[in-house]
Amino acid sequence: MPTETPEAPASGPQEPTLDEQVAAYQREFGDLDPQVEKVVSALGRLNRRMNVAYGRQLADLGISNAEWEVLKTLVLSGAPYRLGPGELAKRLGLTPAAMTHRIDRMAADGLVTRDRDENNRVRVIVEVTDEGRSKWLEAMRMATTFEEDLLQDLAGDERALLGELLIRVLRRVERDQPDAGGRLSDLE
Repeated sequence: MPTETPEAPASGPQEPTLDEQVAAYQREFGDLDPQVEKVVSALGRLNRRMNVAYGRQLADLGISNAEWEVLKTLVLSGAPYRLGPGELAKRLGLTPAAMTHRIDRMAADGLVTRDRDENNRVRVIVEVTDEGRSKWLEAMRMATTFEEDLLQDLAGDERALLGELLIRVLRRVERDQPDAGGRLSDLE
């Protein structure tokens, strides 16, 4: 008599499918456009799952998401990849104290240097080190692989269309919620 292989136990409560979630929302709140809710719920789930994946990649590199954000901001500023702590704090939406704490940690880990500006000894300059740039580049390589895999089921024209549609939605949010972070100029 053949024995059945038991199914692996579930690792906790399962999240409902998007259709189940939308149906439950409609049941509890009738004034709901199911198409809108499906799009918004899918974006939310995708965002959560992408953040988990990126967090794992960064952890493998020994850096936090907060450190990644600083490295990214410095690299995006252009060579020689340096900014003052005040400008970094402003771009990242942090208080000066939070920025100082983050820079202290990163300098101790060899990801950035903090030196006095030779032209203005009162001003401090934060600059990416070779190690920091190397970690940034490796994170980009890992992210690129993940993102290519993520979009593998979409043809080039579908990717382009999806990008344009998401940017259109993002522009509306940024226009209507300007205090919600993000800068429209980043998209152009």
